[in-house]
Amino acid sequence: MLDVTRSPDSSAPTAIEISGVWKIFGGSWNEALNEVQTKGISKKEVLEKYNCVVGVADASFSVKRGEIFCVMGLSGSGKSTLVRHINRLLEPSAGKIVVDGSDVVGLDPEALRTFRNEKIAMVFQNFALMPHRSVLDNVAMPLEIRGISKNQRMRKAAEALELVELTGWGNKFAHELSGGMQQRVGLARALAANPEILLMDEPFSALDPLIRRQLQEEFMRLASIMRKTTVFITHDLDEAVRIGDRIAIMRDGVIVQIGTPEEIVMQPADDYVADFVAGISRLKVVRAHAVMKPLTDYESGNPPLPADAPEFDEDVNLSVLIDAAIKSDGPLAIVDGDRKRIGAITRADLLKTVVEGTETS
Repeated sequence: MLDVTRSPDSSAPTAIEISGVWKIFGGSWNEALNEVQTKGISKKEVLEKYNCVVGVADASFSVKRGEIFCVMGLSGSGKSTLVRHINRLLEPSAGKIVVDGSDVVGLDPEALRTFRNEKIAMVFQNFALMPHRSVLDNVAMPLEIRGISKNQRMRKAAEALELVELTGWGNKFAHELSGGMQQRVGLARALAANPEILLMDEPFSALDPLIRRQLQEEFMRLASIMRKTTVFITHDLDEAVRIGDRIAIMRDGVIVQIGTPEEIVMQPADDYVADFVAGISRLKVVRAHAVMKPLTDYESGNPPLPADAPEFDEDVNLSVLIDAAIKSDGPLAIVDGDRKRIGAITRADLLKTVVEGTETS
């Protein structure tokens, strides 16, 4: 079952700012970009006229410090292309990329190397482990590149392996580990460098469903401890909803909607997004604040909430509320962080949400 337990902190400073980023592949990308921006020609016309491919089209979003921001879409949607602009593995055709106040596009080669080595780390789908290195040496490699002493980097690598629950496996080689364990090593390598930002490009998609679920849980455990700013790429909406504070859905290089898992499921921007979320259970995604009637609205047509009405935090999910409604004949009281009553939910409100998938009004 899906479990959404983290909420984005709207007061946190911005860690990543992407503004109007375009990526067009091909020899005539400059001319193609000019026509796209001035005449609005389509992706198909760009291919036919210039033999160029639009990978990312005018993408803009920001990521708060400590947030897990998921970018999802089908194969060819542009999600992996987009994330590779953040550490400039790809050069944008146009647009601005700012990470912690630094203009990434403007970094010179030396500054870019430092940025990649110290500020940011990437976890790939294919593990990318060095077969001739031990697990411990693989994890320590980013620190070796920094010139850190062997004793210090081995200590930090061992600490990272402990974080991902691979203590005792440091002397093994990649071929001696299962796929799930190899992916844990890849994550440990990223964490050993203690980057401020993690880029994760479909890190669990090549794994069996059970192992993938276990690693999702492991990643969420680490995320709650380390609070690393993370851009997480996936084609799996269940995974995005489960892991992400917010989700950006891409199609044909365009970001079609950005929102919390709850907003994506409850208020899809168009039919494309609605088709994506059609199979998602709302029980673990939708929370009390989206279903409740404000206290004044509730009491305008009903008696005041009883003093002994069961009280629930505004962030609890539908599954908890439904269980409570089964046991209680009356309305449920919803409270804010100061335990002040701010709304009420009835069985009818819950039924409407489950059946119709829309917010109560």
